[in-house]
Parts: sequence; structure tokens; C-alpha cells
Amino acid sequence: MTIQRMDNVLIVVDDLDAVVAFFVELGMELEGRMPVEGRWVDRVIGIDGARQDVAMLRTPDGHSRLELTKFHTPEAITAEPAHAPTNTLGIRRIMFAVDDVQEILARLQAHGAELVGEVAQFEDSYLLCYVRGPEGILVGLAEQLG
Repeated sequence: MTIQRMDNVLIVVDDLDAVVAFFVELGMELEGRMPVEGRWVDRVIGIDGARQDVAMLRTPDGHSRLELTKFHTPEAITAEPAHAPTNTLGIRRIMFAVDDVQEILARLQAHGAELVGEVAQFEDSYLLCYVRGPEGILVGLAEQLG
């Protein structure tokens, strides 16, 4: 018995509209958005009385999904500094393969994203960078060369 696939990654956010807009600008497609609450949710996540709005996005190839959640009750808590450095324990970033790092970077910066370091080339293989988006979310961009 093995896993079938990784279904999605969850990010809890405060400003759902801003984070959805950021990932749509990156090139993800919004599958849907809906309120989620009820006993089944409480049982799954281990929090009684949870009420949240969920947005599900997918990559253009349809293989990967990102779930964004805004908690209304109970209010979300901050577990670390908003701009934690990349060596902080836990999940640090989501990496996306892109056609043109510079073009995507310019589009995201127009929406307030900040380059974390610089755009760098790894051997003759990749052009890479990290971008900090809304709410401190770190996104890696990787352009395969050649």
C-alpha cells in the first residue's frame, strides 16, 4: 500500500482575497470558493465550532492544488514572525516551475510581492528565486534553462 498522490497544500490566511489574487496572478486557476463549517469539519481538524472560507486553486496542468483558508471562528493565531527567514523550522516555501522567472517576478512585484535575495542561476540548469507574497508567504520560482 502506497500513497496515490499529494492532493493539496493548505495555507491559513487572513486576507483570502489578496492571497487568491496573488496565486491567480502567478498562474493558478481558482477552482472554487465556499464557506465550510459543521460537525464533520470540527471532527477532522480537532477544533469545535470552526467556521471558515476556503478557496481551492490548481496549477494549469491540473496535477497540484493549493487550499487557502480564512478562519472566522476561532480566529487564526500566529505561530511565528510574519517574515520568518527561510531557515525557520517548518514548511518554508512552495516552489513552482515557470516559463520565465523575470516576467513572473515583475507581475508579482506589481502586486506587492518582494524578492527575497536575488535571482540566481544554478549551474546550467535553472534560474531560481524566492518571492515573499501577501502575509509573508514564500514562493519559489524555477525556470528550467536550455
